Amino acid sequence: MQEQPTDAQVETAVEAFRMLSDGTRLRLMWLLSSGEYDVSSLAEAIGVARPSVSQHLARLRHGGLVETRRQGRRVVYRARDAHVRALIKEALFHADHEVSGIPRHD
Repeated sequence: MQEQPTDAQVETAVEAFRMLSDGTRLRLMWLLSSGEYDVSSLAEAIGVARPSVSQHLARLRHGGLVETRRQGRRVVYRARDAHVRALIKEALFHADHEVSGIPRHD
């Protein structure tokens, strides 16, 4: 039998899923899973106002899903690590199977 996750692990995972339950944040994370972007580039890419993107990014950063670094005068964002990138990709690949009717696989 597989060992059960701790309460802290479950709560952290629940919080990550809560952060990703918003369409705008999930779209941002999809982009951030493949590279680094500043707020303006993200806003343009997903067609959402810059102030709204900034607020979503603050939540994602607070939730531990994104990290930042300074690049001159700009702040660039990216997905925090390979685990976060894999989570985003798998969630959206799963959705693709559901929407397109592609057969499920193991």
